[in-house]
Amino acid sequence: MSQELTQQWLAEIQTLRQQLAQLESDRDSGWESAEKWRQLYNTEAEQRRTDAQMSQVAIADLKAEIQKLKGIEDATLPDSTTATAIQQEIAQLQSPEELKAKLTVVMKERDRLLQALKTEQDNHAQTRNNLTTALGDAIDSLTRERAAGEGESGR
Repeated sequence: MSQELTQQWLAEIQTLRQQLAQLESDRDSGWESAEKWRQLYNTEAEQRRTDAQMSQVAIADLKAEIQKLKGIEDATLPDSTTATAIQQEIAQLQSPEELKAKLTVVMKERDRLLQALKTEQDNHAQTRNNLTTALGDAIDSLTRERAAGEGESGR
């Protein structure tokens, strides 16, 4: 009976050792998985910080460009030479009809320049949208490639 009891205890000890070894293995696998996820998170976070910095630079550039455009819009004549040339051209006009004709030409030119500016602004906005979309697509593609690479290395 004592021999039988000893055998049961030895069998129970062996079973507990096997369970302990399995639990230690599971724990180690869990730590490895957690470390892999931590590395992925840190890589992604670094990429997001880089993207945010690039976006901030782009925003600052666009704000500077807007200020420059506002400055052009708000600017007075660039120098006294230009003002003098305009004064001389106005002085040469002899009649109200000549003044009306000149005003018509100037207004047409102004409208043409405004349209050209609007077209340029529209083109700029479209380019910005295209570049933003391309950047987003590149980031998504890179993220998928990284995820696929991690999936393959995890096998």
